[in-house]
Amino acid sequence: MSELQIGDMVTGIYKTGKYIGEITEVRPQHYLVRVLAVVKHPMQGDLHNPKEADVLIFHERKALSYREQANIPKQMVKLFTEEVPDYLASLRQAVEKMKNELTENASDWAELSLKSVASLEKDYFK
Repeated sequence: MSELQIGDMVTGIYKTGKYIGEITEVRPQHYLVRVLAVVKHPMQGDLHNPKEADVLIFHERKALSYREQANIPKQMVKLFTEEVPDYLASLRQAVEKMKNELTENASDWAELSLKSVASLEKDYFK
């Protein structure tokens, strides 16, 4: 597979979130990607103990902001050929999808995650 180039539209997985964006720089092991839309909202809680509620700190994890740049490992980046959705609309859709999935999960982690998401929504959709 040939290497992606500056200006290419891509999807990239950063931590536990998935984004659509534009490559702004090619680095030896990473692409620098400018975020234009959210596909999957990051999971809440401790990344080292996924889906666990009994952790030292239960982290509230925000999605990357519009036009924020992230250094994403090359193997986590794929070419994106569809129309790029509006950032705020994509964020709203990703949050709703995550809330629906958490509502179906009757665990302490899901309950804490829903509380985190409710707090994030107040910040996102002022």
